[in-house]
Amino acid sequence: MVAVLLLLIVPLAEILVILGVKDVIGGWWTLGLLVAESVLGAVLVKREGRTAWTALRQALASGRMPAGELADAALILVGGTLLFLPGFLTDILGFLFVLPFTRPLARRLLSRVIARRLLVVAPAPSGFPPARDPRGAGGAGRAGSGSSSTSGDDDIIEGEIL
Repeated sequence: MVAVLLLLIVPLAEILVILGVKDVIGGWWTLGLLVAESVLGAVLVKREGRTAWTALRQALASGRMPAGELADAALILVGGTLLFLPGFLTDILGFLFVLPFTRPLARRLLSRVIARRLLVVAPAPSGFPPARDPRGAGGAGRAGSGSSSTSGDDDIIEGEIL
């Protein structure tokens, strides 16, 4: 449902912003600005993508988990896609994902979204005890912050994903 709303609202908002910018600076300047943003975005995606790929290969070669490098690569991919779409709003979001000094903020937001998605309680496979919601009975709050009742023979390891 959210995706359908976004597919309707984002293009409409982009058209309104483009028309507003056209009224202020003129049609040809608006077109030139959109083309310039796309070219700048392509150059940035190429450079930052190469940097992310090198960091990913180095992390794998050193034997450590490349979580940050994978998140950077995903953000650059999504940001590059947004930069190639015509419009000022998607370009702003795309630059936030691609620029090296704004990407850490986007990476933290992505980590929080993923952590919340991972905290959803799923049915346990057969032979395993049922999963418990680490956020407590109400499901609100952060992992490990809710109190959980334990029977004496269950092992529970509480922690926080960084």
